[in-house]
Amino acid sequence: MGIPNFVLASASAARRRLLQTVGIEPIVCPSDFDESQVKISDPAQLVQILSQRKAETVSPQFESALVMGCDSVLAVHGEIHGKPADPDEARQRWRMMQGSFGDLYTGHTLIDKSRNRNLVKHQVTRVYFAQISDRTIDAYIATGEPLKCAGAFALEGRGGLFVEKIEGCHSNVIGLSLPLLRRMLEELGYDVADFWN
Repeated sequence: MGIPNFVLASASAARRRLLQTVGIEPIVCPSDFDESQVKISDPAQLVQILSQRKAETVSPQFESALVMGCDSVLAVHGEIHGKPADPDEARQRWRMMQGSFGDLYTGHTLIDKSRNRNLVKHQVTRVYFAQISDRTIDAYIATGEPLKCAGAFALEGRGGLFVEKIEGCHSNVIGLSLPLLRRMLEELGYDVADFWN
């Protein structure tokens, strides 16, 4: 049996770039799954279920493929945050986060259609945010970057200026944990090098 195509069930350019950086060129097939359908207060459970739903939405389109779904949220002071709805929400979020920390959860689902196996896991990384002025917060929000990201920041973009340190997996904060992906592939019986271009 050959190596199946690697399908990314996400429109996230950051996730695609992460995969490309490590030699995996995914077929990108956004799920367009309505996340508002899922109401769960535990962040680990929430990201796992959302990543699973995204992968399940896309997988019927492929006869034999390895479909990856991911979803990220930031938990700050016990409250779960996805992408901010608008600039005002992003501003409030940054006023709360700055000088504090949050836990970034990313759910990872792999559906292996060729071997009829599924794996669902999550990774968590603690992110410490800098103390920044209201002027800087407003300038950052005006770039539009915070509105596209869970937690209202992009570590690999301008938001990286405002992250003092992280504890745990760096790539997890960008959208998928590369070490976790490697372990999940191994658990399914693959070597990550099988998917290199």
